[in-house]
Amino acid sequence: MSEKHALPKYNDGLGLYEIRIKGHLSKRWTAWFDGMTITLEDNGDTLLTSPVVDQAALHGLLKKVA
Repeated sequence: MSEKHALPKYNDGLGLYEIRIKGHLSKRWTAWFDGMTITLEDNGDTLLTSPVVDQAALHGLLKKVA
């Protein structure tokens, strides 16, 4: 899998995270990553973008990807 980038916080205090995955995820994964923005990039990668409330939520998100 790939890297993650911590981005500036939203106005509501949530951190926005991006997780890049090599390869395109099929549409069947949409429900699994409910609430995340899934972007299929031209270079063949998938970009998952989501706000997280705390480190525990980020850890849970990363466990889904791993």
